[in-house]
Amino acid sequence: MRPIGPLFLLWSRFKSEARMVWAMLRDPAAPFVSKALAVAALVYLVFPVDFVSDLVPLVGWIDDGVILVALLWLAYQFLPRELYDALRRRTAPAREPIDGEARRVA
Repeated sequence: MRPIGPLFLLWSRFKSEARMVWAMLRDPAAPFVSKALAVAALVYLVFPVDFVSDLVPLVGWIDDGVILVALLWLAYQFLPRELYDALRRRTAPAREPIDGEARRVA
């Protein structure tokens, strides 16, 4: 595996969650609590005052990541299951079907 592989997976997961949060914020059926928690997570991420300063190498970023993940997880818990599934389907990356024929290779 290339060394950049884990970073690519992390970046693609981040983009997927960003699309999910954006869709949740724009959906009128999403509960206010979910939207407020998502906004609180984003505010904490950009707000300069943290539990652990970002000036501390690596630990400050881990702190931001843990709080972000926890608040988004909590926001998703307040979503009705049907709405959560619909938002996930709507924000999933489009996958093109493979065109061709299947054959057994000996």
